[in-house]
Amino acid sequence: MAIRDYIRQRFFPHMWCPGCGHGIVLNSMLRAVEQLGMSKNEIVMVSGIGCSSRISGYVDFHSLHTLHGRALGFATGVKMSKPELNVIVPMGDGDALAIGGNHFIHAARRNIAMTAIVMNNRIYGMTGGQYSPLSGHGTSATTAPYTNIDHDFDVVKLAKAAGASFVARSTTYHARQVTDILKQAIVHDGFSVVEILSQCPTYFGRKNRMGGPSDMMEWFKENTTPIGSKAKAENPALIERGIFVQDEDKPEYCTEYDKVIERAMGGRS
Repeated sequence: MAIRDYIRQRFFPHMWCPGCGHGIVLNSMLRAVEQLGMSKNEIVMVSGIGCSSRISGYVDFHSLHTLHGRALGFATGVKMSKPELNVIVPMGDGDALAIGGNHFIHAARRNIAMTAIVMNNRIYGMTGGQYSPLSGHGTSATTAPYTNIDHDFDVVKLAKAAGASFVARSTTYHARQVTDILKQAIVHDGFSVVEILSQCPTYFGRKNRMGGPSDMMEWFKENTTPIGSKAKAENPALIERGIFVQDEDKPEYCTEYDKVIERAMGGRS
């Protein structure tokens, strides 16, 4: 299938602001699905509320557009009822780590096989540019005009600590790397977390004087480095990208649950 076959073309043009990084994420994800040769009927996309969550409306997969912060809860129900399906959950700052934070850590703890894509643009874009759990100390937002004093989550460290068996990070500047990582994440038999740094020129970029979309993507280029690089040793402030965890031995939740059913049925016979 060609990429256009995975798109609901009737819903275009999309609603994202000019220069938003989420369209790049959509493109990279569709390329990953195409290269894997997956059928549309093999995939379910579950999203919550926000700029990132609109992706579910643009893909011609089975899709659920659900409640804010509850995408992983709905996705868990889908996976438990139809474990043969590939479940992809696109999330933004809030869906993943604010109102959805508890669902995030428990989905990771259970190691249920689905792919959580965390589009980190460090802002609440759809509702007016409020600061988020990923904005970071010292940044500005409409709700932090005198700068934000909250410290941000490190998505990779949080996912690792919570027990996710596949954890990776990249940026919209590194679109080909995103495609490669998503291919591995989607076929991984466990909970996969892929953080993608994505630019929001309309709010985060404007409020923090980071320039336009190309300037923000240039920032991703200059301020990230591959895992374990010499540059990281020389400049600890650089953000590492790549695959941090790829544990193929940790039991997957649906498989373990099937064993519970077998034991229960055997005990009754």
